[in-house]
Amino acid sequence: MLSRQFVREHPDEVRRALDTKGVDVDLDRVLEIDEEWRSLKSEGDDLRHERNQVSSKIGRLKQEGKEEEAQAAIEKSGELKERLEEVEQRADELEAELEQALLELPNIPHPDAPVGDDESDNVEVAREGFDALRELPDDVVPHYDLGEELDILDFDRGAKVSGGGFYFAKGEGARLEHALVQFMLDVHREQGYVDVFPPLPVNSRSMEGTGQFPKFVEDAYRIGGENNEEYDDDDLWLLPTAEVPVTNLHRDEILLDDDLPLKYQAYSPNFRREAGEHGTETRGIVRVHQFNKVEMVNFVRPEESYERLEGLRDEAEEVLRRLELPYRVLEMCTGDMGFTQAKKYDIEVWAPGDDMETGPAEGGRWLEVSSVSNFEAFQARRAGIRYRPERHESAEYLHTLNGSGLAIPRIVVAILEYYQNPDGTVEVPEVLRPYMGGLETIEGHEPVGESAVGSGKKE
Repeated sequence: MLSRQFVREHPDEVRRALDTKGVDVDLDRVLEIDEEWRSLKSEGDDLRHERNQVSSKIGRLKQEGKEEEAQAAIEKSGELKERLEEVEQRADELEAELEQALLELPNIPHPDAPVGDDESDNVEVAREGFDALRELPDDVVPHYDLGEELDILDFDRGAKVSGGGFYFAKGEGARLEHALVQFMLDVHREQGYVDVFPPLPVNSRSMEGTGQFPKFVEDAYRIGGENNEEYDDDDLWLLPTAEVPVTNLHRDEILLDDDLPLKYQAYSPNFRREAGEHGTETRGIVRVHQFNKVEMVNFVRPEESYERLEGLRDEAEEVLRRLELPYRVLEMCTGDMGFTQAKKYDIEVWAPGDDMETGPAEGGRWLEVSSVSNFEAFQARRAGIRYRPERHESAEYLHTLNGSGLAIPRIVVAILEYYQNPDGTVEVPEVLRPYMGGLETIEGHEPVGESAVGSGKKE
């Protein structure tokens, strides 16, 4: 959230942010609300002062026997009280409207962020792992076909149980997901992260704190109720990312300078409706409604946040380096970085199973597996997270950062396609073998049931 003082004093900068991030908000109306609110607050102060002066005269006038003047003062005090109540009520209404309007304003992009409209304006800043690619089959089978052939991914039964956008990982597929979770957690512990295992439901206040609400309410799964337009009595939502509960871990708290920096990591399943994405990535597990992810959240001093952003990016990349998966890093342009970020990198892994225009010269496609972001004080202001530089000094808003370390289904996609062998098996990346009981090759298993026989998958 931007402070009302910042919006009031820097309207042109806020307009540029609205324009470059493609957010449609009537800033003139926000400024009008703020101006009327400040005017009423000033009037209220004057009325309160005048009423106190009039009230102080009433007793003296009565003692002096000036009953008519005392009665006039009583009537005047009543009129002032009535007007003051009207002013305060209107001021409270405007303040609530102003607070809601401020929640709709995006973060200000960092001055160095590339200015652009969409993903075509993002800037590639690094590419790793292409100097020594492993030898691939002539025709790499896409993960969705290979996963079904090996019977380690089951989309039909996932849809039967939960609907489209859900899947079962089975056998070696499930072991691979578990292995990735534990591997990533171990890597980040080495990097100094403290483990957090968060609650999966979060309340609306928490979603507001990190910026998911009110802008992205249509993407969230509410627990209970008919739709997402009404909150149920519990006011609980399935978390879309562990960023929400972990950032809100210190909501409405004041930390000490000695506490910082704080580095937390959390594994969680995540739930997203992906509203507005209908018709994209309908096959496979690239875009699903439930997915596993390890998230890193940092709380830092403002003057250290951009140095920490580079460190956080390197910590996320380290997972891909150890998995020996080719990847690239993009610096996101203003129109593609998102509502809450001041600066953002996307890390994209290369998956060679589909010939996509956005892929490298070798074919294949890029899959975003991590967004590494600096929110500056934007989330901290929304969530009320401050720190005290010195014990005798006033508390200030700290800076928050987060990055995925990494989104697991898309890493599974990359492994199934990049580590695929000509015989249709999949080599297990060396660093994951200890987490899979020494398994070196995913060979799959025979499917079960009459349907498997009828489909020709089972002799």
